[in-house]
Amino acid sequence: MLIEEQNGNFAKPVLCAGAVSKDGISLIHGDSLQALKSYGDNYFDIAIVDPPYGINAGKMTMGSGKHKFTKDKDWDSAIPSEEYFAELFRVSENQIVWGGNYFTEFLPPSPHWLLWDKKNPNLSFAEGELAWVRKGKNLRIFQHYSAQVEEGGKIHPTQKPIKLYEWILKNYAEQGDKILDTHLGSGSSRIAAHKAGLSFVGFEIDKEYFDAQEKRFKNYKSQLRLF
Repeated sequence: MLIEEQNGNFAKPVLCAGAVSKDGISLIHGDSLQALKSYGDNYFDIAIVDPPYGINAGKMTMGSGKHKFTKDKDWDSAIPSEEYFAELFRVSENQIVWGGNYFTEFLPPSPHWLLWDKKNPNLSFAEGELAWVRKGKNLRIFQHYSAQVEEGGKIHPTQKPIKLYEWILKNYAEQGDKILDTHLGSGSSRIAAHKAGLSFVGFEIDKEYFDAQEKRFKNYKSQLRLF
């Protein structure tokens, strides 16, 4: 299977899905479902994913409307298939699935949920977001103001904070773990994994967002060199 690995510059073709770059980060611009089939059972320790919720977020004006995104994208027109979840469960030992409340037909009951409290009770959109967790610590709540600016600003309509992923990795991952993100989006999970020194594989099918998160990551690393 021909996929692409991110190796510090632009994505280059490689011939195996498990290839890892120098910093332990592999990125693939393409369909995660097809690539997941090339991984062995329980290859990843944790899959932390934020799949489409099927609410047409790609066509919405998000937040205050000041962020400019390409409108009329159809990446959020439907939820992932049953096959996607079957492969996700097969290749990873634990899963944290954002928007789990939208996928109840595919996710078994679990007491281990996460709540991102956006600390803004007057939002026109949801005041928080839920993640289904297969193996965890019962319900846990992370509070972080949704409009707080982070490295690179907001580049994706459903972008989640880097600090949120840092908190998840601190509480659910261990050194040496392999992390999977099937819908990379803005790349917040990638930056958090890099900060934690964890092996990471991320997929993004949309070329515009793939390039945007790469630019964001390069800006983040250039800021590190300044200090």
